[in-house]
Amino acid sequence: MNKTFTFFVFSYYLLIGGVNGQNADINLLKKISTSKNSKYENFQSGLSFSVYPALVLTPSSFVAIGLLNKDTNQINTGVCIATGIALNTAISIGLKYSINRNRPYITYPEIKPIETENTPSMPSGHTASAFNIATSLTLFYPKWYVAVPAYTWASGIAYSRMYLGVHYPSDIIAGAILGSGTAWLTYYLNKKYFRKK
Repeated sequence: MNKTFTFFVFSYYLLIGGVNGQNADINLLKKISTSKNSKYENFQSGLSFSVYPALVLTPSSFVAIGLLNKDTNQINTGVCIATGIALNTAISIGLKYSINRNRPYITYPEIKPIETENTPSMPSGHTASAFNIATSLTLFYPKWYVAVPAYTWASGIAYSRMYLGVHYPSDIIAGAILGSGTAWLTYYLNKKYFRKK
């Protein structure tokens, strides 16, 4: 537990607290932000938005198929994924308002966002949700043909949040760690205490 806490404190210092880390953070975002092509703006917005239906359809699909097939493990998978999503969302919102980091376009007016948000910046909730779903699917179905498209989609959403100008790279990294971590935790607890052998 102490090692985990130390890792997060160290990561936070490098990504947010350290001057060099902060400079790298905004410099990378500026490079992404200034390389925008208007032809891709709708695609990036749509990709970013795709996390919302995925949050509902992913667990509900497993539960529905499990009910149709009377497969308790399939139902359990859906419930576990839904639990991971709920935990991830709660922690993400709590961290956002605890850290209370301004969006990059507020701190740096030269960043011209395609969209704006009303919540604080750190961590990226979209990225956390996407990596939560991708990690859950990969844990339950550890095959390359599940992992590759799942993480490609999650990484695309992570990039889109920077492309849209609403998140720093460090917000994205924190979101990916949070989403993957909450997925792993719920999977581990589910496997240990609830899943039928």
